[in-house]
This record gives sequence, C-alpha cells and structure tokens, in this order.
Amino acid sequence: MVKQSTTMSSLTANDDCLGWAAKDASGVLSPYNFSRRAVGSDDVSIKITHCGVCYGDVVWTRNKHGDSMYPVVPGHEIAGIVKEVGSNVHHFKVGDHVGVGTYVNSCRDCEYCNDGLEVHCVRELVYTFNRVDVDGTITKGGYSSYIVVHERYCFKIPDKYPLASAAPLLCAGITVYAPMVRHKMNQPGKSLGVIGLGGLGHMAVKFGKAFGLNVTIFSTSLSKKQEALTLLGADRFVVSADQEQIEALAKSFDFIIDTASGVHSLDPYISLLKTAGVLVLVGFPSEAKFSPAILNLGMKTISGSVVGGTKVTQEMIDFCAAHKIYPNIEVIPIQYANEALERLIKKDVKYRFVIDIENSLK
Repeated sequence: MVKQSTTMSSLTANDDCLGWAAKDASGVLSPYNFSRRAVGSDDVSIKITHCGVCYGDVVWTRNKHGDSMYPVVPGHEIAGIVKEVGSNVHHFKVGDHVGVGTYVNSCRDCEYCNDGLEVHCVRELVYTFNRVDVDGTITKGGYSSYIVVHERYCFKIPDKYPLASAAPLLCAGITVYAPMVRHKMNQPGKSLGVIGLGGLGHMAVKFGKAFGLNVTIFSTSLSKKQEALTLLGADRFVVSADQEQIEALAKSFDFIIDTASGVHSLDPYISLLKTAGVLVLVGFPSEAKFSPAILNLGMKTISGSVVGGTKVTQEMIDFCAAHKIYPNIEVIPIQYANEALERLIKKDVKYRFVIDIENSLK
C-alpha cells in the first residue's frame, strides 16, 4: 500500500482550489472548484505558477484508455512556489521554487522505490492526475491554483531557472534524459539519432548537444529542417522517407531515441545502428514492427522507457540549470487550454505549450 502522511496541520480542506477540468469524454475543459487534502506532516503545498501541456492531458481528458474518472483536472508538468510545509518536511521551505512531475506517490518500500526509481514502483504508483490517492480521492493535476504533494515527489528548481521553462522538464525533459543517462548516451563524440521533432524530440536534441554528441534528426516534415539545424543546433536533418539518405547512414549511429507515436517500421532505423547500438522507444505507438534478424545479427538492443525516478529527475533539472538548457515553449493563458489541446493533436506547437497559471487562472 501507498503510505500516507501521519499527522494533519491545522489547515482543513475546503473547495478553495480553482482548476480547469474536463467533465466528460468530450475533453472540453472549463472552470472547476475543488478541495485539496490538508497539508500533512510530510507534505508541501505549492502555489502553481506554470503547467506544461502534455499529450497525456489529451489521453485522460478524452478517455482514450477507458479509465478516466471525471471530472479530470489534467497537468503533470508542474512548476511553482512553496507556500506551506508540513512539520516533518526537511528539504523544502516556504518560498522555494519547486516542480512536480507525473507521479505523486508510491509504496516507498519496494526495491525500485528504495533505489530512487519510484516510477517503476511494483506496488502502487499514484499518477499526478486521474488516479486514486491514499485518502481515496482522485488525484487532480496542475491545471489548478495549488497542489499538495509529499516532499519526496517534489523537485528543487534553482531560483535563477525560469519556472515557465522548468515545467516541461518534468515530463518531456525527463522522458528523454532518463534513458540517455541509463544507456550512457552522455559520451562526447558518439552519434545520436532522434526520431520525431516535437516536445520530446527537441529536448533529446538539446541534451544530445550538451552531452557532446553528433545529433541527427529524423523527421517526416521537411519544413522543420531550418529550425532544427539553426535554432536547435542539430548537426544533420534527414527526411525519414528519403531512402537514399537513410541507406547512406547505415551502421553509423551509437544511439537512437524514437519519440514517434505513430505506427512505423523500426527496421530502417535499426539498420542505422552500429554493432551493439541501442534504440530507445519513448513514444507509444500501438505496435512496434521489426525483424528479429536485423536485431540479432548486429547484437543490437531495443529498449523502452518512461519518465525517471526522483533521483535522476533532480539530476536532470540541475543539469539543465548548469548548462542553460531551456525547452522551446509557447506560453498561454488557461483560457486557451482547449485550443492548445486541439493544436497539440495536430502537432501545431513549437515545441511545448506552457500555461501561465499564476497570471491567468482567476
């Protein structure tokens, strides 16, 4: 079972949290008042200033997995300022800049939790929204004025790092950073291929360049070429459908990160890997197609990955601050959230929407 904070502060819960919620599978968001739990001894209460817009917000507001519990308040790329801490909180104080990612609780007792890999908790991982929390309530995400979270699942954001930029790190950023460090893609001089240039892909490019890698972007859209090379600093841009270009790059990559969620054959990309090369899937296509022979003959690896545990997430935030890595964002008011989700579905964003909660949620 997930552990619950033991004591409650004098603050009692009431409907003082303002959010935007989807009330049904249409996914249309509208204002919604609700209560957060009282601040427990291990809890941090955070005034939300910004929240990134992720495809997960589309999935659960529109009941794509058939498990949405309405009303759904989405948002799991949360940045804000600590407004209250429980009596047993040691890592945060009022006024600190903090982030909250895709999960807010776990058993804290299994081998993965004990190793700082809470996202792989074998017992009970509680997502930031649309999951049943310890007290039986449904978790509600960052499209809201504040959130109460156990300190273990909060991350320190350096004061000089902009909160709007920090928000997308908590899902898009860590989704690519975690497998990159796990598979040792941080070796200068090695070659990295990035499939897809959206919220995840553009962060993989930024991390790759910061790690000293030679980075090639594979995209279906030629229109992204100029920006990929100049703004993001990629070394090479390849249109995925260009057979000639693909063949010319055979066996030349140490690593490939595949962020594409549409169904596509992996064979052309596996053929680009050197012997013992690694291809990591971070997108969620409905199926993965590849020929075992192409994998076996080159001793190649296909690996899957989601976001990271608390340890690597904090490491990534600190890395971004130290290396001045910032996501490319379009800041929007909460009133634009429905249009933003429609544009996200059409891939019409460069490269992450971030909602300015602080100045627009009234």
